Amino acid sequence: MARKSKIEKTKYPPKFKVRVRNRCKICGRSRGYLRDFGVCRICFRFLANSGKIPGVVKASW
Repeated sequence: MARKSKIEKTKYPPKFKVRVRNRCKICGRSRGYLRDFGVCRICFRFLANSGKIPGVVKASW
């Protein structure tokens, strides 16, 4: 419940600019956010492994 309320709270414009917190568009996670893709690291890995992010391939050397 606490997580859901925080997600709802971030939908409103903050009182101050520095209070803006980037959140994952899929799960709402605030930590491990990748700005280029707009998702968290966990969702990014899932999407990349399933081939839903174009141009992202798993590293092999």
